Amino acid sequence: MSRFYKILLSVLSGLLLAFGWPERGFPILLFVGFVPILLVENEQWKKKRENGPFGIFGYSFIAFMVWNILTTYWLYNSTLAGVIAAVLLNTVLMSVAFNLFHITRRNMKGQSITYIAFIGYWLSLEFLQLRWDLNWPWLNLGNGFAAYPKWIQWYEYTGIFGGSLWILAVNILLFRFFQARFIQKICSRQVGLTLFLAIILLVLPILVSNVMYFKYNEKIAPIDVVVVQPNLNPYKEQYSLDPQVVNERMLSLALQKTDSLTQFIVFPESALQEGVWEDQTDESKSIKRIRAFNRSFSNMAAVVGISTRKIFIAGEPLSPTARKFSDTNCYYDAYNTALFIAHDGRLGKYHKSKLTPGVERMPYPKTFHFLEKYALNLGGTVGSLGIDPEQIPFRVNDSLKIASVICYESAFGEFLNRFIRNGANVVFVITNDGWWGNTPGHRQHLLFSVLRAIETRRSIARSANTGISCFINQRGDISKRTAYWVPTSIRAKINTNTGLTFYVKYGDYIGRIFLLMAGLMALFTISFSIRKRNHFLK
Repeated sequence: MSRFYKILLSVLSGLLLAFGWPERGFPILLFVGFVPILLVENEQWKKKRENGPFGIFGYSFIAFMVWNILTTYWLYNSTLAGVIAAVLLNTVLMSVAFNLFHITRRNMKGQSITYIAFIGYWLSLEFLQLRWDLNWPWLNLGNGFAAYPKWIQWYEYTGIFGGSLWILAVNILLFRFFQARFIQKICSRQVGLTLFLAIILLVLPILVSNVMYFKYNEKIAPIDVVVVQPNLNPYKEQYSLDPQVVNERMLSLALQKTDSLTQFIVFPESALQEGVWEDQTDESKSIKRIRAFNRSFSNMAAVVGISTRKIFIAGEPLSPTARKFSDTNCYYDAYNTALFIAHDGRLGKYHKSKLTPGVERMPYPKTFHFLEKYALNLGGTVGSLGIDPEQIPFRVNDSLKIASVICYESAFGEFLNRFIRNGANVVFVITNDGWWGNTPGHRQHLLFSVLRAIETRRSIARSANTGISCFINQRGDISKRTAYWVPTSIRAKINTNTGLTFYVKYGDYIGRIFLLMAGLMALFTISFSIRKRNHFLK
């Protein structure tokens, strides 16, 4: 196989993965997306004496670069540096995971068990992308079915790692079939069985999921919710208009759908632009205005996004993200906050905890604190924000608690589980996706909430500043979806739920299992390598 042909196959892999990606891709392509690059890897392995252990890295880099660029190019709308960093780093990490598989296969003489290493290394990368400070789980494979909720109802047991495992397993079986039947020209019962297993593994989960979808019935326990989409241009309006003008615009939209039966009104992330110190919330004009709005109805409460700050009192331990006042020896933390404003006026606060790397948080702030001044300025705040160590839902009453998920946090399944285990029976997602313009970015982000609804079996009300706002039921169906870039409000009754799914209880257990397997395969690789070296020396 020529170098040119290998490059073409690498590009083909990237194209298949990109064209299978939401929100407009067809996910069947994900099940064959790795086959071309696996064929290239197999060629490199067969001629391993001519090709070094890192000979596959360049080809895999091409494949994953194409995939990353075509699916996340829209980041350039908010930050050119961000899109370059995200695409390059994610491409390198994917290529490293694939190259580790190649090295394992070289050292273990191409045994079939080494494909477990491929799954293990890849899922370990996805596990890492959900947890480290440079997290970017946007292209974790299990996200690829977000536009097809009828295919993945079993995510309530597995989370997105079940989808990632599904994609990788089918790809490996189809590669093995293609290699044997069309490369080696083998026509045998075993080859046919490989294809049969691939088809069964592809079709059976979809059939099971459809049965689960049509049999699932929500318990009727409704709350009446109004969602507001103010449509404030984040580049021109949101942070330059008078905060009270912004507030009045949002309340006017809310009033269009609100009456005495409305229980909750949900405003987007950063909806209130009046900077508030947390020990002085009662003095905020914006908060006073929403409290007055709530009191004008029978039982109204509101959830709204705001930027807040907290001063550290003398002797209080400083957080890693604490900032020093320029003119005093005092420190404070800044937060991206969701406020719960109850009908009786009491306040609840939740500080966003999964922060966007480089925008809201300098990765590893203890080490790189000196670089904070170079952090990107989005949302009116520069430098690393503070976080909440625990995800505590807003308590409405003894039987109702609300998880308020802010923007990027909706991409993290096990993270939301913490709210649910702490008693949340419904989810409000507040976000500001206007930074990305009318690109696939905001539509992909919306679909992550579909995954969270299925995993937790929680209804979701989603308020996005510029859209898309909507309601999502416990099966992942989207209703009352708004148009993008229009000011509007929507209203619906959504059901609460108290049950805990298997995934909520046990989280990303599949990722942990394959992280262990990856470690074992790495040890086997090292062991085989040592044995080969000793044999060569003898």
